[in-house]
Amino acid sequence: MSDADATPHLNDTAQPDPLATASRDIAEVPAVEIISTAALHLMSAAAVNLGLAADLPEHKDLDEARSLIDSLAGLLDAAAPSLGHHHAAPLRDGLRSLQLAFREASSIQDDPGQGPGEKYTGAVYPAATK
Repeated sequence: MSDADATPHLNDTAQPDPLATASRDIAEVPAVEIISTAALHLMSAAAVNLGLAADLPEHKDLDEARSLIDSLAGLLDAAAPSLGHHHAAPLRDGLRSLQLAFREASSIQDDPGQGPGEKYTGAVYPAATK
């Protein structure tokens, strides 16, 4: 028996492959949840870049916010048939709120239909005040 044979092997116990476990976990999550989670991450990041975060109100990066809002609008446009009205409606409301916040935050106004995400949603106008 050699010294190598006498040494206990630390890897003798079967360890599950972390990648296989992660893949199995992802496989169990419905697509609507993954799409909704991605949309919420885009919304949160856009809100922070619009200066809407309570803990970082001085931060504004409208270029970043535009990219995030465009991405969110594209995702929701592509995923709407799979999401159904029940899931898509609140996400679209959030998108519209971000688009309006962008218009409010921007010192140079985009033409109607040219704002972030508007190629997917159509022009977004503030609600008429009475």
